[in-house]
Amino acid sequence: MTPNSSRLFQASCVALIVTAMSFALRGGASTDWGAEFHLSNEQLGWINGTAFWGFTIAMVVGGPLCDALGLAFIMRVAFIGHLVGILLTIFAWDYKSLYAGTLIFGIANGSVEAACNPLIATLFPNDKTTKLNAFHVWFPGGIVIGGLLAFALGHLGLGWKIQFACMLIPLGIYGVMFLRENFPKTERVQRGVSTGAMFAACLNPIFILMVGCMLLTAATELAPNQWIPNILTNAGVSGILVLVWITGIQAVGRMFAGVFVHRIAPEGMLLASAAISALGLYTLSISSGVMLFGSATVFAIGVCFFWPTMLGYVSERFPRTGALGLAIMGGAGMLSVSVVLPIMGHFYDQGIASRLSPGEKANATIEAAAGLQTLGRVSLLPCLLIVIFLIVFFLQKRFSADLKKT
Repeated sequence: MTPNSSRLFQASCVALIVTAMSFALRGGASTDWGAEFHLSNEQLGWINGTAFWGFTIAMVVGGPLCDALGLAFIMRVAFIGHLVGILLTIFAWDYKSLYAGTLIFGIANGSVEAACNPLIATLFPNDKTTKLNAFHVWFPGGIVIGGLLAFALGHLGLGWKIQFACMLIPLGIYGVMFLRENFPKTERVQRGVSTGAMFAACLNPIFILMVGCMLLTAATELAPNQWIPNILTNAGVSGILVLVWITGIQAVGRMFAGVFVHRIAPEGMLLASAAISALGLYTLSISSGVMLFGSATVFAIGVCFFWPTMLGYVSERFPRTGALGLAIMGGAGMLSVSVVLPIMGHFYDQGIASRLSPGEKANATIEAAAGLQTLGRVSLLPCLLIVIFLIVFFLQKRFSADLKKT
């Protein structure tokens, strides 16, 4: 039976919504977790980081297994992991149980990416970058849904546990949508590319360079977003609404990604993204009040196309890397975020401590200043990307010639 491309694509989008909602809800719940479980900002960074390195484990392990076990099996793993992760987080009783729940949810999130990215690349072989951007609309879109949900339910006096329980609804929807659908074999299998050739393709120097870039692009986009609700709330604005604003802009941008993809080379898009996101993070670090929304807008435009364009670039330029190549890219990105989050938490705590007089307790003003300074320090990452993408941009013709030989 021929796979139903439309239904599989729609179900993948709903699965990504569940993944994304957790990012917003964790960001909004961090303050409550700190108070309820008596956690420092660094500990909160480790818990939130767990979701990212759990994601990495699932992608690195699940990516190669997509070919052997099938895309449907990996999606079943995602569904079960999401269910267990949600319930364990809701009923967590201490730091370790909260850590475990977040880890399991992260593994489920990684399984969604491990299966859905090669699924979409397989379903739409002639329009990969555009369709991957359309799929990844629902990452920021899901954060918008989760952020607005947290904001609304929070104002109704309903705590983080009720908010997390709401993820069971889209979870059930994508489970039903995938049920009984016929999944295609991955593009690599259909092409007849051997496993050895797939691994060999992943050793291409340009591919390895792009993996290194993914470490920086993912950390630039996702690490600040995870801390923004906490930091900007202390700065006197609704941090969760700023996050909704940022991710809303990303969602709209990705909806129209096709216009840019067909007019601007991926290398040019990535270079512009790095420059704009660096400017956005720097201006966030020195802004206050309403100007925080303006700086957040610049940052959102900068990071809008990072993730899907990196995946599309690799899938189009290195098709022989197959599901493994996409898994390595996504896994590397999430691994870097898992490292950067606790580092940001450490800088945050350090910044607060440096502003306190002996015996003084931290207040919102001190915490805001320390948090904004931390965001400014992250702007060094896209600055490094500017240099790398400049080199890639000017050498793209040579790179393209080399790629035609692979």
